[in-house]
Amino acid sequence: MATDILSPALIASMVGHLSVADLIRTTETFRQSGQTASIEAAYAAWVQANPEDPLLYAVLFNYSIALSDTGKLEAAQQCLERAIALNADFMPAYINLGRILERQGKIGLAIIQWSAALARMAAISGQAVMHKTTALNQSARALEAVNQDEAAEKMLRESLELDRDQREVVQHLVALRQRQCEWPVLLPSERVSRDTLFMDMSPLSAAAHADDPLMQLALADRYNRRDVDTPEGALTAWPAAMAHEGPLRVGYLSSDLREHAVGYLMTEVLGLHDRDKLEVHAYYCGIPATDALHAHFRDTADRFTVITDFSDADAARRIADDGIQILVDLNGYTRDARLKLVALRPAPVIVNWLGYPGTMASPYHHYLIADDWIIPEAHEAYFSEKVLRLPCYQPSNRNRAVAPQRPTRADAGLPEEAMVYCCFNGSHKIHRQTFDRWLAILARVPDSVLWLLGGPEATVNRLREYAKAQGIAGERLVFADKAANPAHLARYPLADLFLDTTPYGAHTTASDALWSGVPVLTASGRSFASRVCGSLVRAAGLPELVCETPEAYVERAVGLGNDRAALAALRQRLETGRDQATLFDMPGLVRGLEGLYARMWRDCREGRLPRPDLANLDVYLETACAVDYEALDVQAVADYRGWWAQLLARRHRLRPIPRDNRLVVDPELFP
Repeated sequence: MATDILSPALIASMVGHLSVADLIRTTETFRQSGQTASIEAAYAAWVQANPEDPLLYAVLFNYSIALSDTGKLEAAQQCLERAIALNADFMPAYINLGRILERQGKIGLAIIQWSAALARMAAISGQAVMHKTTALNQSARALEAVNQDEAAEKMLRESLELDRDQREVVQHLVALRQRQCEWPVLLPSERVSRDTLFMDMSPLSAAAHADDPLMQLALADRYNRRDVDTPEGALTAWPAAMAHEGPLRVGYLSSDLREHAVGYLMTEVLGLHDRDKLEVHAYYCGIPATDALHAHFRDTADRFTVITDFSDADAARRIADDGIQILVDLNGYTRDARLKLVALRPAPVIVNWLGYPGTMASPYHHYLIADDWIIPEAHEAYFSEKVLRLPCYQPSNRNRAVAPQRPTRADAGLPEEAMVYCCFNGSHKIHRQTFDRWLAILARVPDSVLWLLGGPEATVNRLREYAKAQGIAGERLVFADKAANPAHLARYPLADLFLDTTPYGAHTTASDALWSGVPVLTASGRSFASRVCGSLVRAAGLPELVCETPEAYVERAVGLGNDRAALAALRQRLETGRDQATLFDMPGLVRGLEGLYARMWRDCREGRLPRPDLANLDVYLETACAVDYEALDVQAVADYRGWWAQLLARRHRLRPIPRDNRLVVDPELFP
């Protein structure tokens, strides 16, 4: 990389007399040659030499960007404040000033700046609409960060009314309504249709929307094509990887190798790998982290590379130059993922595992790691990747830190003698149909309570009011205060039975409950996210707690709630069998991973890499869009394949489609 070699005095003599256009061209030349300090010096010199220039406000704006790029936030703030003083109608300055204040932790002041921008936007023009939607979207994000969800939703809706072609805003809105337990989740408005909300929701939200793996596959395909696509410069050859003859070079790509749910699950994996078989690389693309778990991953990887600030192209080149043969994507469609990096194909074999509970429907993920319960052989048609299996899909941490102080039920606001059901899944997983089942259970188990994670006051009140409307007293819902993970784990044993959610079930939370000796009851559906919990419960040695219909789930929960002796026996089995359970056999899981990696590499060497099947998915998505998933419980549909075949047949009669290649259907349906 080039270094800054020009003195401030020389730069001042060069730029003081330049026009604004020439100044911008000069700073761009500095940028391309890597002379970062020269960019700042040029702007500073020009500002000092041209205090009366009518475009000074615009130069101050550019100067602020250069300053913020190098972390000089207070100086950048001063530039933007001066720019606004010079031109109070220059909207980008308000928006960026809000961003600078937000980065400094001054959320309230940031919202004031964006509100000031909104107040000045009276004229209707394309540029004004763009600035106004940006200010609304930034304000919504900041409000959500401080749990002002209702105000955030209002701003997102206003933004979409102005411009409904904002996929990221739709994704944010749908996720926010799920988190607030706002039912129906897909609530149309005058200018934003239900179809728009459905088509543009994120794959992660779709996993919590309905237990329909074909719909999820189709929607993931749309998301991948529209929001990721295939960038220019994708690699087609990997000389360092293909020439390597030693232990397999496996790279784990993740934003979550820190104190995060995925980080907790991965705690033991890197360190347990057999170095005679694997060379372990970790590529971290998350926020700056200094916690002990992040340091642990740095210590247990053979090479740990932070690529957060790398461009996608530079990161892809680094991975390829490192000779990575198998890249394991631990993010998928989750926050801070580097999907455009993965789309550049930085390794000859790419694997989807653990971070995202479903298919990527991408042309570059070759394999998906699951297990026999999560993806039975008959379900493989719902996934674009080739499915390979472990004895149990999810790793766990056998060295969880648990606070030594064990609270009492009174400490947690729980009744001493009553049946305590719990669910510590995030509120975005609480589907209306799940909540209705919980209320039905409470109605049939006298004095029982349901213990949930706390959240914004409005969401807590909404759930209590919904319960009251169904005849269940609001105080029978008890909400746990936020706690550090060791303290949270210490309170788990206060519960009698963990009730899973559907269609997006417990993953890390189920593992925590089972490790803590709390039995988990689940209803496995057909989609990946709905079956993970069943896999964990079976691997913990309690297969009778895995129900295959919603009705069986309710009956089993009621039966156990009225039979405390049976619950005590289940707890005893968990505690005595924990050390022998497949769920907590981390050496066995890692050996299984190594066997799968060896198989993948043989496939690659022998020209047998699988090709993702993405045919007809636009037809599936258009068909699914017509289904009202919030009125229909797909998990309760007995003949799922037959139901889908009928949906496709109706569409086929209106608009003929190629013979369906995923469902084995009656040929008469497709004449």
